[in-house]
Amino acid sequence: MPIINRAAELQTEATEWRRHLHQNPELLYDVHDTAAFVEARLKEFGADEIATGIGGTGVVGIIRGRGPGGRVIGLRADMDALPLEEMTGRAWSSRVAGRMHACGHDGHTAMLLGAAKHLAETRNFNGTVAVVFQPAEEGGAGALAMIQDGLMERFGIEEVYGMHNMPGIPIGRFAIRPGAIMAAPDKFTITVRGRGGHAAQPHRTIDPILIGSQIVGALQTIAARNADPLASVVVSVTRFEAGTTHNIIPDAAELGGTVRSLDEVVRDLAEQRIRQIVNGIALAHDTTAEIAYERSCPVTVNHDRETGHAVAAAAEVAGPGNLMTDVEPSMAGEDFAYMLKSRPGAFIFIGNGDSAPLHNPAYDFSDEALAYGISYWVRLAEQRLGD
Repeated sequence: MPIINRAAELQTEATEWRRHLHQNPELLYDVHDTAAFVEARLKEFGADEIATGIGGTGVVGIIRGRGPGGRVIGLRADMDALPLEEMTGRAWSSRVAGRMHACGHDGHTAMLLGAAKHLAETRNFNGTVAVVFQPAEEGGAGALAMIQDGLMERFGIEEVYGMHNMPGIPIGRFAIRPGAIMAAPDKFTITVRGRGGHAAQPHRTIDPILIGSQIVGALQTIAARNADPLASVVVSVTRFEAGTTHNIIPDAAELGGTVRSLDEVVRDLAEQRIRQIVNGIALAHDTTAEIAYERSCPVTVNHDRETGHAVAAAAEVAGPGNLMTDVEPSMAGEDFAYMLKSRPGAFIFIGNGDSAPLHNPAYDFSDEALAYGISYWVRLAEQRLGD
């Protein structure tokens, strides 16, 4: 079955919503105007309940079906943008300097709003749908904040589902897998303490640049020689800052980077080895190093049964031939992982076509994907609450 007729009819309106949101991006928890826009639309649709300020600025709309049933499922979209200067040249480009929707959260919000409108019109299901609009996905742990604010218990959510657009997957197609689908993204800062001096007299110094260079190389052994070859882990040093001029060896050097893993055991191993390597190399040079290691969201792990429900809904919308059920995991992070640790559920990718990559100033969400996303949410809700 293709996209539902009503979703096709909503395409124009959803495009207007999406482009309005795109022109007015907001960051992290400071999504007050976006949340107010979502709240206004939910009121127009006739949602049975609307709760605001969940987890700071999150919005939840409650839509009850026509038939009896106490089951509640949650459908989640994220609302925040990125601190990036847009370079798309679109007529609907960001109006706010240094901010843009470079990850498609404007499209995610528009798709869930479209589904909410359809579900509120038809109510062709039993039980309750909670449409969850989350702030601060981009590094702010907004999902965790909403959970800690009682999201699941307050609304009785038993299953929760998420969706993210993916450049490179054709429009009209979906991709998913059971188990780990997105990585745990951690970050670290290493400060090497040396002893500065004249570059012509290195024997009188403890060179933090030399020590830091050895650390950069040694960290690559974590993936190459410590982790199981079948267990994905990425350790990348992305920043190395030291020195002020050509003839001075500095007192300190600072390195920064990220660790990405798809397994919590490997995640623990990577952190342990980073600490051992850094401290060992520093000790070998008769100095010390400080390590600030920050864990972000956990691995995004799809539950088997709920992945099957997501597959069934996506197949009904796109057809089995347009659904990949064993997509390779992404080493990017996603804070929907917190929701999947709180409740069973599944996270699916929807095709964004041949667009620029996510988090790129040339990226834009494809409005052609809106009807497919709306249809997926509607079919998922009707299937899960159909008995």
